[in-house]
Amino acid sequence: MSFSSIELHPKLAENVNALGYKTPTPIQAQAIPQVLAGKDVMGLAQTGTGKTAAFVLPILQRLLTGPRGKVRSLIMAPTRELAEQTHVSVRELGSNTRLASCAIYGGVDINAQIRKLHSGVDIVVACPGRLLDHLGRKTINLASMEVLVIDEADRMFDMGFLPDIRRIIKQLPRRRQTLMFSATMPDDIRQLTQEVLHDPVTIRIGRSAPVSSVSHSLYPVEQHLKTELLMEILKQTDAESVLIFTRTKHRAKRIGQQLEKAGYKAASLQGNLSQNKRQQALDGFRSGSCRILVATDIASRGIDVLSISHVINYDFPDTTDAYTHRIGRAGRAAKNGDAFTFVTREDEPLVGSIERVLGAKIERRTLEGFNYRKSPPPWDHGFMLPVCSPDGRGAQSGARMNGRRTVRHYGPSCRAARGSANAASPSSGTRRG
Repeated sequence: MSFSSIELHPKLAENVNALGYKTPTPIQAQAIPQVLAGKDVMGLAQTGTGKTAAFVLPILQRLLTGPRGKVRSLIMAPTRELAEQTHVSVRELGSNTRLASCAIYGGVDINAQIRKLHSGVDIVVACPGRLLDHLGRKTINLASMEVLVIDEADRMFDMGFLPDIRRIIKQLPRRRQTLMFSATMPDDIRQLTQEVLHDPVTIRIGRSAPVSSVSHSLYPVEQHLKTELLMEILKQTDAESVLIFTRTKHRAKRIGQQLEKAGYKAASLQGNLSQNKRQQALDGFRSGSCRILVATDIASRGIDVLSISHVINYDFPDTTDAYTHRIGRAGRAAKNGDAFTFVTREDEPLVGSIERVLGAKIERRTLEGFNYRKSPPPWDHGFMLPVCSPDGRGAQSGARMNGRRTVRHYGPSCRAARGSANAASPSSGTRRG
């Protein structure tokens, strides 16, 4: 099947051809005809399967006829990066249609968005929080909306957006076409589907395509040796571009800084960045001027780069779905990729779950010449705070409880060290690795 066999408007067909798209991906081949037919669609597909074009192209086709300058399609996305990436796709695929679009999300000047909305737009790509802000200010009118898209619905749920989505939907016209896309179908998403979709067509694209194009490897390593191992792997790996996942934003920032100091063209993507800095990091990674990007799971949403050759899980993912999302960034668009995952002793129970999803054992590797027996420092330079005894006599090594690191209160001899650590911590409590 080719795009020429899909009955697209000549202007859209011209854009598809100009962008170099020849053969629709499975989600595009199955979803586009159903959306063009006016059906509600529930699309289950992983990141990197081409689902954005699967809803953008038929929306553009529908909006080519009818009034202009009114919001006739609303696309909701969980993060600023994904909203901006979808907006870019709308502009590229609709470049010669004169359909106007606007992306609205937090972290940037709302007045510029208000001016754009007042000038008249046909398609809005929005994050739920900022969209509710506009609805409260009455700076957006959705009375003419015909097509609603809820993208990355499971991530919306993970980030706590479902109440916001329900509030937004109550303010939308009841007569509309609704499209929902999600990588997984937890119970809350299943319930939302029943609430907002009318007699939907369900399209399920299995995980086998993105997974089969990726080679998986585990690197057993102690926590304090992860950064050294990362540097050695990068030295010995011929990588086109590398996406590194960490569990916390502080760790993402620190690793990005260390990679830059080591001479790599690297950047970090995490929640403390301003919108301009986040966009600068993404643009650099997409263009290739930045070879390595370090990100947390949430900050990584919206990274849509087809040339990622390697995904490195510096920290083990919390769930099998998180693993699938991460490694799905490599091996995209019929390219092969590699996924390297660092595994500590505490991570071992989760390995079996991932192997069951993949249906095979994952190869365990060691790096020749690397000193795996090197003793840990008093603490891991901001990645592991010193754990001190109650009387303040010094750090205790490796204190953990139920897989979570316990941070006990600091005695006098540890307070100076605590003040110099690069990660803030309360005087007592627990924190994730």
